[in-house]
Amino acid sequence: MAGFLHHFSLAAPLFLLVLLGYALARSGRWPEAVGEALGRFAYAVAMPAMLFRMMSDFAQLPSVDLRLLLAFFGGCLIVFAVGRLVARGLFRLDGVAQSVFALGGVFSNNVMLGIAIAKTTLGPGALPAVSLVIVFNALILWTLVTVSVEWARHGEFSVRGFGKTARGVLTNPIVAAILAGTLWGFAGIPLPQFIDVPLEMLGHGAVPFSLVALGMGLAAYRIREGLNQSLAICAIKLGVQPLVVWLLARALDLPPLETQAVTLLASLAMGINVYMMAQQFRSLQGPIAAGMVLSTLLSSLTTPLVLALISNA
Repeated sequence: MAGFLHHFSLAAPLFLLVLLGYALARSGRWPEAVGEALGRFAYAVAMPAMLFRMMSDFAQLPSVDLRLLLAFFGGCLIVFAVGRLVARGLFRLDGVAQSVFALGGVFSNNVMLGIAIAKTTLGPGALPAVSLVIVFNALILWTLVTVSVEWARHGEFSVRGFGKTARGVLTNPIVAAILAGTLWGFAGIPLPQFIDVPLEMLGHGAVPFSLVALGMGLAAYRIREGLNQSLAICAIKLGVQPLVVWLLARALDLPPLETQAVTLLASLAMGINVYMMAQQFRSLQGPIAAGMVLSTLLSSLTTPLVLALISNA
């Protein structure tokens, strides 16, 4: 209980910022465009500035066990298969809907929530592990669901579709900042002060801006449509995925920090990317939107609980 209260007290201010954003948007005094602009600024400017500056000091960062990718994405693959089975057996969904349903059970909000919670609860030393997952997350999981959907529709996979996904990932500002910062760090050149100071100032606003923007964005969705499906997705996302990833991390004998980092990421709420996929494939938009709101609310309790449990394991 003490462990849960400790991690909850660390994570609670972050979720309060999400709640603040939600309340501001629901008040009607802040147009939807404000939240969108704040989110774009946090995602395209403040967060990349923080990550580039952190990774530019690569030589001083703790080393990362690359097997964490096997633990995290191996867990994603297993849980994705479980999600498809649940969608087919419990809800009788077609192949496309099964794929979107399953993606909701594995695609975490690693950027807006993951970076903030990892930095607060595990410390800055966990950020290289988180960044490594972020670099590969969209490419691997978007490719996975694209293959799944195309196979359900046509019985084949398009290389052109993979290329489009890869280009989108590499031009993503978060991924680009991590890669550019890492390359700068390998070069061993210190950042000039006139660059380092503005990046530091922008980085200080990355976490609060992104969390408030997340809350404002969630206010646009409702939780009524497809509630049973949404709850099933939340159960898989917040319960099954962190358990599977933690078991794989233990089986691989990952160091404690990497184990905690990947399990934390697996325990997070569903990311907005899943809703983008639902819109693209015109399937389960209502349940996915509801799942985003519910999983964010529920993860304010389940993520500290997961952290407390794995810290004592």
